[in-house]
Amino acid sequence: MFRATIFDLDDTLVDTQGGWARVCADFAARHGHRWSAEDTAALHGNGSWATYVAGLCGSAVTSTDVVTSCTAAMLDECAQGHVRALPGAVELVHEAERHGPVGVATASPRRFVKAVLEDLGLAGLLRAVVCGEDVAQVKPAPDPYLRAAAEVGVPPCCCLAVEDSPSGIRSAATAGMGVLAVPRDSMTLPDDVSRLPVALARSAVDALPLLPGLLAPRPRSLVRGGAPARTAG
Repeated sequence: MFRATIFDLDDTLVDTQGGWARVCADFAARHGHRWSAEDTAALHGNGSWATYVAGLCGSAVTSTDVVTSCTAAMLDECAQGHVRALPGAVELVHEAERHGPVGVATASPRRFVKAVLEDLGLAGLLRAVVCGEDVAQVKPAPDPYLRAAAEVGVPPCCCLAVEDSPSGIRSAATAGMGVLAVPRDSMTLPDDVSRLPVALARSAVDALPLLPGLLAPRPRSLVRGGAPARTAG
């Protein structure tokens, strides 16, 4: 059983699939690229998303330009209330925290991540928040999850990652974590990825009853407010 939970953010906890594609498409259009459905698909779970978008726009554009512009646009989306939690996602984080420390490992920029977590009321709950600029290699490399495990103080083999994308699932599994896969929009995982998760759910709502059976009960002495730890399962 696992003693800590590390969540992906985009399209695992919050619905940003359309938002990031929209702001990246707008940026690319300003630099002469006509966005396609293939570009949208290429963004999903892509830790090197800014490099990808910069590559569409010609040599005058850098990945830093992409991050700066698109992050500002996504912060506007947040301010307008367009970035919302997926159904059941906030409850899933709270349930995980009842059993042990929780963290986030994401490729998104810290300014955006901070704004989202504060909006969701989760910022004070997290022991670790690892963002795109915090690691040398992004997903599917294991670096984000290895750093998150170190920050929550639990070995990777005792951490459960909650992920929606093939890239993220590979990252967590390579780090040595168990994975609860929650693919979006009934996406079928590639064969090599479908064998990696220890559990599969179709939404955060469906994942909620699965989580206690995967997580070890929090030791009684660590339960907030001195209440008894609930037995997992």
